[in-house]
Amino acid sequence: MDPIGYVSDERDLALAGVAVEVSDGTSTWVTSSTASGAVRLDIPPGGYRVTLARDGYGAKHVDVEIGDRPRRFRLLADRIYGYVWPKWTLAGGTGEFRIHSPEPYRLSLRRYGAEVGPERIIGWFDEHAPRSTVQVTPDGDYTRDGVHFNERGYVDPNHRQYVAAPERGGLYYFHVEGESGARFSFPWVVAPRVPRARIAVLASTNTWNAYNNFGGRSNYVNAAGLPAEPALVPRLELPRYQESSFSEHQFADDAYPPLSFDRPEPLNQLGADEGPLDAIRGRQPCHLASAEWRLLSWLERNGYGHDLYADAHLHDGTLDLDAYRVLVLNTHPEYWSRDMYDRVWSWVHERGGKLAYLGGNGADCEVEFVGDALRFRTEAVENGPYESRMARSYRPTSALLGVVFTSAGAMTAAPYRVVEEKHWAFAGTGLAAGDLFGTTSLHERCAGGASGHETDKTGAGTPDGAVVLARGTNVDDGGAELVHLTTASGGEVFAAGSITWSTAVPVDAAAATITRNVLDRFLA
Repeated sequence: MDPIGYVSDERDLALAGVAVEVSDGTSTWVTSSTASGAVRLDIPPGGYRVTLARDGYGAKHVDVEIGDRPRRFRLLADRIYGYVWPKWTLAGGTGEFRIHSPEPYRLSLRRYGAEVGPERIIGWFDEHAPRSTVQVTPDGDYTRDGVHFNERGYVDPNHRQYVAAPERGGLYYFHVEGESGARFSFPWVVAPRVPRARIAVLASTNTWNAYNNFGGRSNYVNAAGLPAEPALVPRLELPRYQESSFSEHQFADDAYPPLSFDRPEPLNQLGADEGPLDAIRGRQPCHLASAEWRLLSWLERNGYGHDLYADAHLHDGTLDLDAYRVLVLNTHPEYWSRDMYDRVWSWVHERGGKLAYLGGNGADCEVEFVGDALRFRTEAVENGPYESRMARSYRPTSALLGVVFTSAGAMTAAPYRVVEEKHWAFAGTGLAAGDLFGTTSLHERCAGGASGHETDKTGAGTPDGAVVLARGTNVDDGGAELVHLTTASGGEVFAAGSITWSTAVPVDAAAATITRNVLDRFLA
């Protein structure tokens, strides 16, 4: 007997033992899901109400058409999740906090600047009716269209959950704490209504979305869509674990469905007691918002006032580059639209803008904004004629940033070695040609130095006159190249070319001095 459907959780893992009741209004059939999550019933095609329940998960009932193709039923675990919508806004704007919690919870908001700011209590939220603080996810692959928390069961305007964005811009985090002590946190990028500083910093919100696997899919797991059946033992079933080379990006661009921003981001949390000089715990936080905060904190502690924007603000023109002297790219700005590329390129090359690229693997892949989602032009370019996916679909990355990511040195970290000791970037460091610097960082995923995790080097599109100041000493000649270039309009680019650079600056004296020299010159 073929299954009428499969049941899985928010990670797309098969759920066994789910009680299933199917009714056509006249007759009722009862069964439970098998070890693979399969629901098997001998019923004719047609419309049914299906009710599903299992301890530890939210129950649901859905009206569906049962036919030739098995239905993908989804249940949501009894644990805390949340996000704010929209995930970025202007100061004074409004955000809706969308929380899933099986228990009463306390919600607060803090700014993450030089230090962790004072706590702003949003309030306590509990039950008016049993389990009224839980959410219900859609069935199927909701990574494409979002989970749309709060859109069901909040008809009364008084039950909608809104908060005004602070007047001071920056990186904010909501913290959710249940009565049991369970926690969840999520970011909010608050940009200024009008420019307040001479430095603009871009939060890599596109990259945050690319790595978000809530719902069972990211740009790195099931990138081309969820499989026909949920996973039971992912290590033995998912393609990324079964092939000798990474194959998630082997297909043409149109094979990849969009990824919605409208989802919680479990990989992008900050610890309740995390400080700006603490080593970054966890595999993903080392290149997402937690790592970006380390650099934002350093900027504020050293007197570099700045305005923070989301990638979408650069894409749609909310970020007016001509209002700023310097644009800082932070940590891992991998996914850019054509509008983002063009705006920065023309600002630097035609209008004298100053670009401080203090990350790695930047502008490597083109994305398109499609409603509340991103579509990725992510077909791999290994062993082909293009330096990057951006170069394949649009323009060379190295023409914009001076450097481009290559796989050599990936997932390693090491110090840099000085090449051009007389360059102004090394003023006050005491470094000479051949000396090593950037020996420490807060990056625990790839510990070992400021050149690491993923590294960029000069490429075919690097403008003439670009100067390589230093090279990382990573294995297989995989070290990042520290590059400076000037443009005919008086624009300048400084490229660190390393994801771990932003987490080295707060704790490595030479990396900090070089970054100060760059910012001071660009601001002068």
